[in-house]
Amino acid sequence: MLSLGIELGSTRIKAVLIDVQGTVIATGSYTWANQLVDGYWTYDLAEVWVGIAQAYREMADQAARALGQPLTNLDSIGISAMMHGYLAFDAAGELLAPFRTWRNTTTGPAAEALTSLLDFTIPLRWSIAHLYQAVLNAEAHLPQIDFLTTLAGYVHWQLTGERVLGVGDASGMFPIDATHQWDAARLAKTQWLFDSQGAGVDLAAILPTVQDAGVIAGRLTTAGARLLDPTGALTPDIACCPPEGDAGTGMIATNAVAPRTGNISVGTSIFARIVLDHELANLHPEIDIVTTPAGDPVAMVHCNNGASEIDAWAGIFADFGARIGAAVDPGAVFGALLSAALEGEPAGGGLMAYNYLAGEMVTGLNAGRPLIVRAPDSLLTLPNLMRTLIMSSFATLSLGMRILAAEGVRVESMFAHGGVFKTKGPNERLLAAALNTAVSVGTTASEGGAWGMAVLAAYALDSRGLALADYLGQVIFAEVAVETYYPEAGDQAGYARFLEAYEKGLALQPLAVEVC
Repeated sequence: MLSLGIELGSTRIKAVLIDVQGTVIATGSYTWANQLVDGYWTYDLAEVWVGIAQAYREMADQAARALGQPLTNLDSIGISAMMHGYLAFDAAGELLAPFRTWRNTTTGPAAEALTSLLDFTIPLRWSIAHLYQAVLNAEAHLPQIDFLTTLAGYVHWQLTGERVLGVGDASGMFPIDATHQWDAARLAKTQWLFDSQGAGVDLAAILPTVQDAGVIAGRLTTAGARLLDPTGALTPDIACCPPEGDAGTGMIATNAVAPRTGNISVGTSIFARIVLDHELANLHPEIDIVTTPAGDPVAMVHCNNGASEIDAWAGIFADFGARIGAAVDPGAVFGALLSAALEGEPAGGGLMAYNYLAGEMVTGLNAGRPLIVRAPDSLLTLPNLMRTLIMSSFATLSLGMRILAAEGVRVESMFAHGGVFKTKGPNERLLAAALNTAVSVGTTASEGGAWGMAVLAAYALDSRGLALADYLGQVIFAEVAVETYYPEAGDQAGYARFLEAYEKGLALQPLAVEVC
């Protein structure tokens, strides 16, 4: 059995082909980036299909070499993408406004009003917040909306014709109830609010159908097959599972869908998700309540800003190397820089960094600016710089995780994934120090959500009669090697000093936004 997972991440579109045991057969990717256009972070939907086709082509070429024959058929396909955001279409399928991604922090009034009305945290990036902000802004396209979805839902719709969404991705659009469907009571309250504003929007009619993992959510059409593979080699009528968000595929990729398990995804954004065994006692604007792909409740600490600053510095060092005739592979640049962090002073040697390319809900900032500040007597070395940049990328997450600890949320295992873990050691060790808990990374960690999506596609086709958590444990992760990193006392003490200074320095951000 061959299952394909495609994930549209914030910096890469990736395709991963696996066999029935979850073993990677082939991969392909396409690099892209969001753009700030007219005040909104966005991607051009035309580039979605350019990127998907290139990622598929690279994967198919690699698969042909591995399998000894051209790739013309698949058993199942799954689509994943960045969660949340705003993609609104009219009855003819035309996009009514440029795609507004999760990164936008322009929905403050809407999120505040909805959180108060629903007694449920509605973060700035959720689709319903974007929609209600459009109502408050009296945007002219509102009465024309026929379908509102996420990026994964859009791609799945184009491939299959089905307007569906996996429950995990759906839980980042609007609250989900115990039946794993849109929360009917809260939907009615929200409809009343929209009607009171004369919005002309029927929420129940425009939202996708919600489905749990383990079902077939449509089949690849002939037109959809051509979008994936413009050469025409791929045959249609392939089973497609419900499309999911990157939070859900991250849970799959780290075997973290059972209660009291957690995972962390590190990329352009960084977020931690803990599968809950009890409801939180209080409402916290810093904490999302979403679900696993099987519909179980999850507390999520989502930080808009992750490893982008590390990427930027790696680009500078790579450019410098090329200019002096010492060009090296980007992977080698990352490896050298990240490894240097372990030689740095425990608290960063008097350096301070902020990775805020965008606003940050956890720290109450609507906008941010990347900063590096150092004391006059600090030692500016490569190890200190890289250690500081890594600790900065985890700092906001640490602040959010404090809230869950105060709520008595227990974590028995914490897994991490993302491309930064291709270089073993530095990120894992400092993340363990930041969270004061052991952090595990599997051999599939660097494949990330695309691999997790391929696993969901395989599960939809043949669950073997198992619940999702059991399927992962007994079929997919039964023989996956896992390496665990435990907090080291020196790292913990240094990180604690760093975080104390980091909190105090947050006062610099509003001034930086004002002047730069």
